[in-house]
Amino acid sequence: MAITTKNQWSITKFEQDTHLLTWIEAFLVDRKAQGMAKGTIYFYQKKLKLFIDFCEARVISDITDITPSFLRKYMLYLEDTGHNEGGRHACYRALKTFMYWWEDELEPEGWKNPIRRVKPPRLSVSTLESANIDDIKTMVANSDGSFYGKRDKAILLSLLDTGARAKEFLSINIDDFNYKTGELLIREGKGRKFRIVFLGKKSRRVTRAYLRVRQDDGSAMWVIQSGDRLTYSGLRQIVRRRALQAGVTTPSLHSFRRAFALNMLRAGVDIFSIQKLMGHADLQVLRRYLAQTTEDIAIAHRMGSPVDNSSI
Repeated sequence: MAITTKNQWSITKFEQDTHLLTWIEAFLVDRKAQGMAKGTIYFYQKKLKLFIDFCEARVISDITDITPSFLRKYMLYLEDTGHNEGGRHACYRALKTFMYWWEDELEPEGWKNPIRRVKPPRLSVSTLESANIDDIKTMVANSDGSFYGKRDKAILLSLLDTGARAKEFLSINIDDFNYKTGELLIREGKGRKFRIVFLGKKSRRVTRAYLRVRQDDGSAMWVIQSGDRLTYSGLRQIVRRRALQAGVTTPSLHSFRRAFALNMLRAGVDIFSIQKLMGHADLQVLRRYLAQTTEDIAIAHRMGSPVDNSSI
């Protein structure tokens, strides 16, 4: 919109459409055009929808009406409505990405990006739940020689031995498995990055035994008896059922991943190799997986005690 001053026209507001919903839709189109994974697109859709609803309830529809104070109120609103610190941080990241994208897209003169003045919600570095190795051992021991017994045993050991995310694990095809070396190609890793993970001798042996009893011609590595690819909910049911039969606490699917990281660390594997095997972009994320227990610290102290290891 323009106003006249001394018979001269000067721009005091943006000539472009600055409607929030319009630009969020354009932002999502841009994410899709970049070929981002469906999960990433869904993440932005879900988190930005929360912000849109918050704005609409307060009659805010223009990007240029968003202020640092308004964004801080949004963060408090998320906390008041039951979002945990991880959820609030995720909402902040999605909004920050959008606001920076809009700034780069339009290069609006005279506009100061309000999110630059808003600090992200504090995110405590908490330890992640780890699957119990002894419990997994009991679950495996209860597997019989049937198709489902062999499959479930292979799944439990392979989840632990690869440290793969559940969705990555389920996307593996038979052609991605090297029978001799135990290499597994993860084609659909986070951010669509592929990587190589491995099965050790024991996991390799039980996986080959499972594949030998397959009666289908399907390409998927992990299937139901008809040959259809195993789903995420199906995988979760397998773990739940095997834990119930073994009389142990049901581990979450992600807890296998942390058990992998923690036991690799305890075995003396360097953190950079663990990072590469797990597909983490940086070590900051890995810190939560490798948070040591009191027992780990006690063992480390016994090994390195300056008093016990000296002649004092």
